[in-house]
Amino acid sequence: MSLKDFLFYDTLVLPFNEMTVTPLGRKTGISTPFDVHLQWFAAEDEGRTEDPTEHKIKKAREEGKVAKSGELTSSLILLFGMVGIGILSGYLLNNFLAMLTYYFSHATEVDISTDSHVMASFLTFFIKLSLPILVISFITALLGNIMQVGFLFTVKPITPDFKKIIPKFGKWLQRAFMSTEALFNLGKSFFTIAVICIIVYLNLFFEIKKIAVLMRTHYMISFHFYASLVFKIIIETAIALLIISIADYFFQRQKHKESIKMSKQEIKEERKTYDGDPLLKSRLRQRMQEIMRRSMLKVVPKADVVITNPTHYAVALEWKKENMVSPQVVAKGADEIAFKIKEIAKAHDVPVIENKPLARAIFQEVEIGESIPEKFYEVVALILAQVYKLTGKEKEAV
Repeated sequence: MSLKDFLFYDTLVLPFNEMTVTPLGRKTGISTPFDVHLQWFAAEDEGRTEDPTEHKIKKAREEGKVAKSGELTSSLILLFGMVGIGILSGYLLNNFLAMLTYYFSHATEVDISTDSHVMASFLTFFIKLSLPILVISFITALLGNIMQVGFLFTVKPITPDFKKIIPKFGKWLQRAFMSTEALFNLGKSFFTIAVICIIVYLNLFFEIKKIAVLMRTHYMISFHFYASLVFKIIIETAIALLIISIADYFFQRQKHKESIKMSKQEIKEERKTYDGDPLLKSRLRQRMQEIMRRSMLKVVPKADVVITNPTHYAVALEWKKENMVSPQVVAKGADEIAFKIKEIAKAHDVPVIENKPLARAIFQEVEIGESIPEKFYEVVALILAQVYKLTGKEKEAV
């Protein structure tokens, strides 16, 4: 409901007696006996129960502490490396045969200890055979890490730390054998071995008849068959490892979140460091309010209306359609200050309207210089309409 709808009426404005102000409710968490964390040696056990702040996450990232799965990157390298070998198989095979031909043909003619051409030819063949796969693996590893953590460059993880020279054996033992991470890694290892065994067994089982007759075929046919079978097994294994590593990535994310959780004391210290001491801020706020109270009496003559309790509270409202969305509180006070506000208002012919619930509600909920909330629009509009009607002022609704 807008102020425009209630500010002016062509008909007689009806009087009002009271207004009920309903405080806003608050949602509260309900805990049950079943709200437990099924994690061994989690952050909660160390008193770190609070989610990390933005600053904590940023600081951890700058130190290289990010959620990353090395197995995800490794599985991607294996998969795309094998795909690259499959695509470049003709090129690699031709260069490999050329290398064998060259060395066998010169085996009795070249002295390895004196002829420099041997090393040069070796480097040439080595680059031709390995460089394409190395480039594919490097690009895959780079993209795999960027995909997980984004662009991040830091030397903090490789910076020497003398505190780590003496290992914390108890903590290592706890983490290695008595933690959720240890159980997860153990289960993941068994599952990975089982999946690889199943893949190898199924491929051999369905090709066993072909394998049995290969001894009677040409060696190139056997070579081509075994190469295709091994390539197929490796590709299927790489895909299975990639799927398993995705689960590992999400586990690492959860583990990272647990590792950077904060205690309530750490959050308090961080707020003091970056937001200032809450006690000091409260004192500054009180000081500012005192200054505003001293200067607010000077603006009471500019108010459009003063709403009173009548003995305890007084609230002065001002409404300017040119630069205000809704009426603003320009002055308010209780007891002696309320009496002073009413005295100044009467001396400067500012209307004083009595409305106990409204005066009390605005005094408690709205600070000096703030606009009134939307829930007060209707009542304040009726008051202003009544005031303008009595004083003969003409103001256009917005």
